[in-house]
Amino acid sequence: MFALLRPTPLHAQEAELRGEVSESAILSDQQRKARQLAMASQGQQPPAAQDNAPPRTYLPASAGAVPDNTDPNDATATGSVFDPPAATDDSAADNPTPPKPRRRPSATDQKAADQDKGKTAATSKKKKKNPAKATDPTTTGSANAADDNGDAVTDQDAANRRALTIDSVDRQKLDAGAERTAAIEGQKKKAEDDPFAAPGVKWGSFVIRPTIEQGLTATTNGDSSSAGTSALLSETALRFSAVSDWRENSATIDGYGLFRETLSGYQVHNAQGRIEGQLNVDLDNELRAIAKLGYEAVPESASSPDAIAGVSTQPLRQTIDGSLGVEKAVGKMQYTLTGAVSHDFYGDAKLSDGTSLSQKDQDNTLYTATLRTGYEISPALTPFTEIEVGRRIYDQRIDNEGFERSSTRLGARAGVQLDMGEKLSGEFSAGWLREAIDDKTLEPISGATVNADLKWSPERGTTIGLTGKTTVETTTTAGESGDILYSGRLTAERQIRANLTANAALGLDWRDYVGIDGHDRILSAETGLTWWLNRYAGLTTRLRTEKLTSNLPGRDYTANSIYLGVKVQR
Repeated sequence: MFALLRPTPLHAQEAELRGEVSESAILSDQQRKARQLAMASQGQQPPAAQDNAPPRTYLPASAGAVPDNTDPNDATATGSVFDPPAATDDSAADNPTPPKPRRRPSATDQKAADQDKGKTAATSKKKKKNPAKATDPTTTGSANAADDNGDAVTDQDAANRRALTIDSVDRQKLDAGAERTAAIEGQKKKAEDDPFAAPGVKWGSFVIRPTIEQGLTATTNGDSSSAGTSALLSETALRFSAVSDWRENSATIDGYGLFRETLSGYQVHNAQGRIEGQLNVDLDNELRAIAKLGYEAVPESASSPDAIAGVSTQPLRQTIDGSLGVEKAVGKMQYTLTGAVSHDFYGDAKLSDGTSLSQKDQDNTLYTATLRTGYEISPALTPFTEIEVGRRIYDQRIDNEGFERSSTRLGARAGVQLDMGEKLSGEFSAGWLREAIDDKTLEPISGATVNADLKWSPERGTTIGLTGKTTVETTTTAGESGDILYSGRLTAERQIRANLTANAALGLDWRDYVGIDGHDRILSAETGLTWWLNRYAGLTTRLRTEKLTSNLPGRDYTANSIYLGVKVQR
């Protein structure tokens, strides 16, 4: 009883057995023992060679569960499922450092360890005999390897060879003759079409590009009139454009302001400006709507037929205009119906004696409706015809001279629309326009009309433009109906370098008076340069000459000017 109560460590714990034994191994062991018992009951001695059961492998559950004696040639191996696993020839297996034993090794274990050290030392000596022989570091588990002396290399020696590191392939030397691989985003970045264009400022869903220009103008005629003299003027110009970044529809806003003030010489106080916006909306059923709205404030020109002599300040003419158009395409036919309204109202003229002269009798509103019909011969060529009807109504039905100035307008035009991309685009038309005044004593204003807006680019960096416009100018002068003004401009712009741009313009205006034998001819020429110091600032200069010749007395003048300034954009 005392012997049983004595605390004795179990044999399994003494052998440091830990982990689970697989069910297949236990079942195989039970079948082997059953066969041995059956043969023993029949008086037969079971030979060891008849046991063909597959070798049983014990898989430890954790590191350190393997007994200290791991030599497969150790005589203490019993062949039981509790024996340590035999050494394998797996070349991919690592040789981790054996875990630190949890108990003091026994004498048997210490003897086996000394034998292993002796074998390792003997193998090292054999290897040192032939140091020139190269070994394959990738051969880590060959059981039949041999050295130069014919001595066999054991599995333990092969397993002790150094294995390749994970990054050994990446650390190989590069081939000097290998061709460099291109970058993902490409070796060359696409150059900008205009590297000195204003980058713009993001504001909501619009991109705004403001520009300010400040300079000095030296001119021989301060206000371009027959009485004008030389002056040095300070000139400030503000311009801006805003473009939407909407997915389907689009909107644009453009505006400018020009201020001229005399620094010395002939007195000039001039301020003018305009702002206009356009909205394009795609509707259902192949319909498209185009809406425009604008406001302009410009003082009456000193060379205008309605200019008042002997005043210190000409009256300010303000204009509010708007239009709404609907486009429809049916096959190759194109239809456009546009309605427009324009209202002009005038301020008072300030006389030299300090008094003012009212110009309210010139206030009027023009209503027009235009129907355009076009046929698309090709995407680049579309001939069209237009019919225009309208009505001009004066706020003061009878003016200060006793004339009824309201009138009815009727016009017809034919032209062609071009769309050849950057090479040539725009339209040209010609026709006839008649505006009959309600007062029968006044002759109707009628004549041929010419309108053009073309842009041609003969080569990259060069743009040539042609614009033409026909305008009906009304008047409140007694006994006169008004006149027709034909204006034409030929412009050219050349990008000499990325930061240097040259421009030139030629102008011709012809004013034909109705009711009297009179006409004006205005010739103008201009050239200029703009040199950008960087993307945001540049220097600009202009030379301009203008000459008016008339068969009416007191209207001729000549004006020459030079301008030098600084332009800043964003």
